[in-house]
Amino acid sequence: MRLYAVVAAGGFRRHATYRTATAAGVFTNTVFGFIVAYTYTALWEQRPQLGGYDLSQALTYVWLGQALLMTCAMMGGGFEDELMERIRTGDIAIDLYRPADLQLWWLASDLGRAAFHLMGRGIVPMALGALAFDLALPDNPLTWLAFLLSVFLGVVVSFSVRFLVALSAFWLMDGAGVGQITFLVGLFFSGMLLPLTLFPGLLGEIARSLPWSSLLQVPADVLLGRHTGWGLLGAFAFQAGWALALLTLGRLIQSVATRRVVVQGG
Repeated sequence: MRLYAVVAAGGFRRHATYRTATAAGVFTNTVFGFIVAYTYTALWEQRPQLGGYDLSQALTYVWLGQALLMTCAMMGGGFEDELMERIRTGDIAIDLYRPADLQLWWLASDLGRAAFHLMGRGIVPMALGALAFDLALPDNPLTWLAFLLSVFLGVVVSFSVRFLVALSAFWLMDGAGVGQITFLVGLFFSGMLLPLTLFPGLLGEIARSLPWSSLLQVPADVLLGRHTGWGLLGAFAFQAGWALALLTLGRLIQSVATRRVVVQGG
């Protein structure tokens, strides 16, 4: 485990070196946060309690979305491009022969990336949003701890999906198309565009049942206090269940791909 802790720390430091890009990202997230916040304000003034949120909760949801956009890599941009390139060039064979688990290696690196983005691109926009708007931020520190756990589980789910996308390059040689489709679908079904509680009928039920809801909708509802008691445990179980299922699927596909590389190498 010490190895993967070092890899996670390396992932954090790697992204921390891009200070100009981080500053630009903070600016972009803040600008978009204000645009969406004023849009939500106009919408909620016409439809109070839309989706079960009051205006303060809706605005909190907006700024949480900006804070978690890069943390949970809702638009991609994490390790998957590098992994797909290594598969395309054949360098993945070196990775598979290393005395380290491929999936855990990239997961550790992605957790380091997510930790940096949560602090580097998440806190400042959220703080500016809290200064400009009346946000429904909890006073109970346990709620914040529950939120951080939910974010952690959301990051693992996000990683699991992107790991599967990257592994598709073993068969497609270029997983860019799969990645673009997956990230567009994920951006919609994570609740980044609109809270999933606004989706009507069967569409809403399906959207809230998909793994992408773990990236924003579930953590936001945890912070807003919409999941308490057994409901909170149920939210964690939902995220953990998707994480376990997707990680297991990724490991199975990794095993198939590894055998393929070994056969071809032999």
